Amino acid sequence: MLESRLITFLRRNKDLGHKISSNLGKWGFTETKISNEASFSILNQKRCLYSSRNIIRRTFVNYGLRSFHQLNHKGVHRTSFRKISTVAAASVAENKEGLKFLVTAGPHARKAVGIWLFASAAWVFSMVVLGGVTRLTRSGLSMTDWKFTGSLPPLTDEDWLVEFEKYKQSPEYKRVNKGMNIEDFKFIYWMEYAHRMWGRGLGIMFALPFSYFLRKGYITVRLGLRLSGLFALGAGQGLIGWWMVKSGLEEPASEYVEPRVSPYRLSAHLTSAFAIYCGLFWTALSVVMPEPPAESLACVRGAAKVKRLAIPVGILVGITAISGAFVAGNDAGRAFNTFPKMGDKWIPDDIFSMKPLIRNFFENTSTVQLDHRILATATLAAIGGLWLSTRKVDMHPAVRHLIGSTMGMAALQVTLGISTLLSYVPVSLGTAHQAGALTLLTFMILLNHTVRRPSPSLLKALPTVAKMV
Repeated sequence: MLESRLITFLRRNKDLGHKISSNLGKWGFTETKISNEASFSILNQKRCLYSSRNIIRRTFVNYGLRSFHQLNHKGVHRTSFRKISTVAAASVAENKEGLKFLVTAGPHARKAVGIWLFASAAWVFSMVVLGGVTRLTRSGLSMTDWKFTGSLPPLTDEDWLVEFEKYKQSPEYKRVNKGMNIEDFKFIYWMEYAHRMWGRGLGIMFALPFSYFLRKGYITVRLGLRLSGLFALGAGQGLIGWWMVKSGLEEPASEYVEPRVSPYRLSAHLTSAFAIYCGLFWTALSVVMPEPPAESLACVRGAAKVKRLAIPVGILVGITAISGAFVAGNDAGRAFNTFPKMGDKWIPDDIFSMKPLIRNFFENTSTVQLDHRILATATLAAIGGLWLSTRKVDMHPAVRHLIGSTMGMAALQVTLGISTLLSYVPVSLGTAHQAGALTLLTFMILLNHTVRRPSPSLLKALPTVAKMV
């Protein structure tokens, strides 16, 4: 059937047939010794056409293979509707027109720097999780001194006794852990020591590749300034951590109050860690994905609609996470372990018992937990509204899948929060809830990064509507 259509087509287009026959030699078929007269007879004599159909078939097959091979060497790839990158985006990326790359020296350098930044972000993520475990096991006040460069852990029994005697002078030992044996002390000491040394390890892991990439000339001035700021914030994070721990080593104002770190300082420490993580993750995305996924101008307009909603929702997620830090700082998760009511009431009576009024939102256990409940519910509703309002918007499939994943993660995070509360904050669920907060924030960062506006060059190269292939 295909051959009969080809014969009919060649009969009606003598010029095309003549061009094909005259270029057979150029296509690598000189060994077949087909003359121009024989080729021309294809157009006029049915007998010659049928006898030469195998030659024509081989000609088109081999020419197609050669053409495909040449196109691959030129870097042209087939377009897939479900892939993040498009032909237009790839073309702009290759020509570097309208794009401000954060990393020079080509795709290989961008990949290397991107892997390093993603690894650094993952390290910060693990730091947040380890910090949550340290707080939930009440290990943070076990080390009563601090050195910027760190020090070796106790190596002998005498060294352990010295450290244990230091801890016995702290308010936490006198009011909470009085009678603790040295083996229990070793556990909380190792937890805090691991947290501190893991942070110092992050500094080395970040600084050495940073210096290498600078020496190689991969990093632009713009990226260098951004990473230097993140490195300085990371170095300051150690100081903030000790500033936080120091507040827990002071005698509480009342003998009925358990010694704990200041909720303000704990919130500053956790917020700083979240800021470092967000900065690293956003920068890594910008390095490896200089252009957002876009297949058409319609998808770009849809992404702009999503962006108008995603930015305020992302801010709400961040505020909710910070409110969780105040819940942890006031140990409010171990109060009102019921849901949806707080005890026997929807709203406790003492939510405004402190003076001045503003203190209740940061220091009052009832108010802090109520705030976090309201913000968590509002976050889930906002993400649900984002998902519903964008269902009929024309957007790239990657953006649509990302919104659905964010909705699922928000539901999981609320479930973890309720389970942690009802279970009286076990270490496993409390740690999972803190990790879930950072994971949800990760989804929002990825969503906002994905729906940003493409470069002018990519916009010019995009069709009006995406083509299905």
